[in-house]
Amino acid sequence: MNTNLEGVYWDLDGTIANTELEAHLPAFNLAFKDFGLNWNWETNKYIQLLRINGGKNRIAYYSKSNDDDLSDDLIIKIHEKKQFHYLEIIKKNCVNFKTGVFRLINELHSKKIRQFIVTSSSRKQVDLLIRYLFNGFNPFEFIISSEDVELKKPNPLPYLKAVKLSGIKKNNSIVFEDSNPGLISALAANLPTIFVPSNIPIVLEENIKLDCILDSLGDENNVANVIKGPKLKTPYIDHSFLSDYLKTVSNAKN
Repeated sequence: MNTNLEGVYWDLDGTIANTELEAHLPAFNLAFKDFGLNWNWETNKYIQLLRINGGKNRIAYYSKSNDDDLSDDLIIKIHEKKQFHYLEIIKKNCVNFKTGVFRLINELHSKKIRQFIVTSSSRKQVDLLIRYLFNGFNPFEFIISSEDVELKKPNPLPYLKAVKLSGIKKNNSIVFEDSNPGLISALAANLPTIFVPSNIPIVLEENIKLDCILDSLGDENNVANVIKGPKLKTPYIDHSFLSDYLKTVSNAKN
């Protein structure tokens, strides 16, 4: 079986950059203030709410649990205002790459490995974040955003659509994810998946069976630790490690 690496699917929030506490959370709270809501999501409350995928869904869930029961129209308006604040925060350069991400993306790009983004964020948010993080350089062939699929993660549809669009076989692909919904989505799509945690503490769900877990991608100054997966030959995750991982996955199936 051909196990050469041909494509990498990146989640965005928490995988390429830590954005939840740095940009999304303050944007939500600013939007609530704009609409005169007596809501203020503290860090721990927001981390709990991240189990609900999608910003509008999160607002709706909290509204009902808080006995406010906001209308669908008002939820949409609050979320639009939240997006405005999020974009303003991104413009202030409050968000940075996670350790080793830009280095690995650059290496894969130089080796002609095709790269894609599969996210539950809106296209507007993704486009702006990529523009500010990558400063005009866009290594991604396409983006699957929240507008592109009817069902978001943890449903496998976002990844299944990405695979169909790319035309790359699953055994020549790798997904990077940081959350339970993302991992469930990628694994349900039967894609080789690597878990790299964000700065949001999570407990992996029991039904998630992973064969590669890292503490970070690492760089020259920060050694990556492989908690589960192939042995690391360098201080950080590189193309060689990803190729070894795909061989390991293939051997396990055969």
